[in-house]
Amino acid sequence: MEYKELVKIYERISETSKRLEKTKIISEFLKIASEEDLEKIVYLLNGRVFPSWDPRKIGFSSKLLIKAISASTGSSSQEIETEMNKLGDLGDVAAKFSKKKTQKTLFSEVLTIKKVVENLRKLAELEGSGSVDRKIGYIAELLSSASPNEAKYISRTVLEVLRIGIAEGIIRDSITQAFEVNGEDVDRASNVLADYGEVAILAKKNKLKGIKLKAGRPLKLMLAVLSKSIPEGFSAVGSPAALEFKYDGFRLQIHNDGKEIRLFTRNMEEVTKQFPDVVENSKNFIKAKKYIVDCEVIGYDVKSKKYLPFQKISQRIKRKYDTEKIAKEFPVEINAFDLISCDGKDLTETTFEDRRKQLEKIVKQTKKKIVLSELIITDDEKKVEKFFKNSLDAGHEGIMFKALDSPYRPGRYVGYMAKLKEVMDSLDLVIVKSEWGEGKRAKWLTSFTVACKDGDDYLEVGKVSTGLKEKPEEGNLNSFENITNELKKLIISEKGKEVKVKPKIVVEVSYEEIQESLTYSSGYALRFPRIIQIRYDKPLTEISLIDNVKTLYNSQNK
Repeated sequence: MEYKELVKIYERISETSKRLEKTKIISEFLKIASEEDLEKIVYLLNGRVFPSWDPRKIGFSSKLLIKAISASTGSSSQEIETEMNKLGDLGDVAAKFSKKKTQKTLFSEVLTIKKVVENLRKLAELEGSGSVDRKIGYIAELLSSASPNEAKYISRTVLEVLRIGIAEGIIRDSITQAFEVNGEDVDRASNVLADYGEVAILAKKNKLKGIKLKAGRPLKLMLAVLSKSIPEGFSAVGSPAALEFKYDGFRLQIHNDGKEIRLFTRNMEEVTKQFPDVVENSKNFIKAKKYIVDCEVIGYDVKSKKYLPFQKISQRIKRKYDTEKIAKEFPVEINAFDLISCDGKDLTETTFEDRRKQLEKIVKQTKKKIVLSELIITDDEKKVEKFFKNSLDAGHEGIMFKALDSPYRPGRYVGYMAKLKEVMDSLDLVIVKSEWGEGKRAKWLTSFTVACKDGDDYLEVGKVSTGLKEKPEEGNLNSFENITNELKKLIISEKGKEVKVKPKIVVEVSYEEIQESLTYSSGYALRFPRIIQIRYDKPLTEISLIDNVKTLYNSQNK
């Protein structure tokens, strides 16, 4: 299929803000797509060329894109940068300069979906000397053959931001409608496989039933709803319930396919190399040939053996070198709390009570290596109060409520699991804009516009500029320097000192009060916000919702 056919769909979608209309447009397009193109089309509709679980990334910056536009049009980089500052979107800039190309090529060709995906995937494979020029060449090749509208969407896809309001929910519904399959089957398949391209192929073939978990392929983990009290926790999951400590660490899924052990975060990022100690302890103390274990990894002080807060060990997630050394400096303990599969058997339809019993059989508990989460089963609120206090006294965040008869539902906020924390006045928000600092901080991004989630959209709730140190310190990566290095890779456009960034970096933000506001798209603003920590481990699917903000606003006025 020619790429221009997909571009027509992009344009039609961009002209409506209605979710149902977008879903109809996409579903009709998916119906006519060939099996060869279908998977690629689904990826491109999500502004990507790899599935969610795949560690490969396009990794192409706006500065490199400017050079590619220059190479393909004959315009200077300075001209292009000037226009970007006016238009604020490199896609629109590419379209404008494409209309007045001065470079003519004898090798221009009709762009196909296959060709676009092939060139973009090559970007992730190039490394070493000369790789930057070759990357620019692959994009310039596409842009040279592109019409203005094709150039616009190629450029946006390169930066992985389409800006036409297509999120996973719309893709899910479109697949359901296109192939007339059960929405629950599509939902489960996408959460287990983390690959809507593969899900679309299976839906087209009517093979969504009976999808098996694959050890070594990360999945979306089951999520907990937030409760504000013990009665509310019981109300969410039923009574009696299983109660567990809620740990202040980071969530990992440990996969053993019988050949090797691999580790993935809740965001499906592979971190096997960063945690050689977790791999070793899993090998030594989990007595099963194949498994997927859901757990929380918690740091502890080498000398005192006391547990440390998440921010003290968060640096291990990003560290790609000296991993053995940092493992000794900041050791971690595995706290296993669920068993998703064991020795080839999918346990997602098994009750939590039975999964826990099987987990107890295969984990050889060894303090500061691997232990099972602290657990009681009760319907007594006084016992829960004592358990909650014990958790806080031990340095943990709070407690979890779990329904004894609950299946494991990947990627779902369902009525099977709830969390109760001591401190409720914080939100997990994503950075959507930022501003360069002044004076000695001019080299860093120092002010951040943060947003909550509303369906497929992000709604701004304020700006935050406090809580970070200038440079990282031992045991604390929450710094302007680190967050700037991460955000620079995500810049979509710049205008003056302000930059728009791809929503990806999640921060936990505390505040004094929530106020109504006409300044931000959510209708609310945080008063005296402060960044508690950067949550590199948290995916966008788990940030705070606008409903959370509304609830907190209403509760503070009671």
